[in-house]
Amino acid sequence: MQHSNIDGRAVAEKMLETVRADVAVLKKEHWSPTLVSIKIGDNPAVDRYVRNQKRNADQVGIEFVERHYPADISADEVSAAIVHLNVDPTVTGIILQRPVPEHIPIKALQETIHPMKDVEGMHPKSIGNIVYGELELGPCTAMASVELLKSTGLKLKGLEATVIGHSEIVGKPIAFLLMAEGATVTVCHHMTREVTVHSRRADAVFVAVGKAGLLTGDMIKPGAVVIDIGINTVEGADGKPKLVGDCDYESCLKTAGWITPVPGGVGPVTVAILMRNTVIAARRLQRQYTKQFQANTVV
Repeated sequence: MQHSNIDGRAVAEKMLETVRADVAVLKKEHWSPTLVSIKIGDNPAVDRYVRNQKRNADQVGIEFVERHYPADISADEVSAAIVHLNVDPTVTGIILQRPVPEHIPIKALQETIHPMKDVEGMHPKSIGNIVYGELELGPCTAMASVELLKSTGLKLKGLEATVIGHSEIVGKPIAFLLMAEGATVTVCHHMTREVTVHSRRADAVFVAVGKAGLLTGDMIKPGAVVIDIGINTVEGADGKPKLVGDCDYESCLKTAGWITPVPGGVGPVTVAILMRNTVIAARRLQRQYTKQFQANTVV
């Protein structure tokens, strides 16, 4: 049996080529996509995410604006800033960087972002649209995970998939995205009695729990696709910090037909999806403003 890494960077680069072309078209139409990043407090991990997002935005021609607020800012002040961005016609996308300080209600702030500028796909309306099969704009990590499954060439219709982890922004959206594609989906969580019973039956296993080594090779069937969404820092053999996923990579690689490495798997594609969502949001706003302009100029 052939065992293969899914190269997330290659998948992302192919997506970014399309985004770059779409941005060029928008700019010719005098409509420049602008993505505003909101960061609250100081967090080295978030700083890395922001740098990566900016680098990708620069590559495809999207203007990336950073807004950095102090950790002690009030939720009302951040909400007011978001409302201002919502009505700013030059802003086509808003991303709220996670995590935020404990006193900031992340869900309430996410709901404050206008759905048309919700390029993360985190607004309840954006997530709810997936239930109705509207798949154009959804949570970036969930969409990236399904995109990586599609890159294997397997047909999703009739595919049996197991999702380990049922968070509102990753696990549950993945399940709905897969069902919209015709897959049969089982969702496992902390109350699932025998996770292995479900994972061994699946053609594709998605794991997003945040626990290093949770999924092992004996928990999957030969030839299955493993999409590892976890990001964990552990101590490496040399005593230095090492980034790993939720899979025991070595044992899973021996059994899986395809597997995403960490890093280099879901991460790059997630950022590419963010860029694609920014273009989609810009195009939607362009249509909306054009429609309003035409309505206002009708005699």
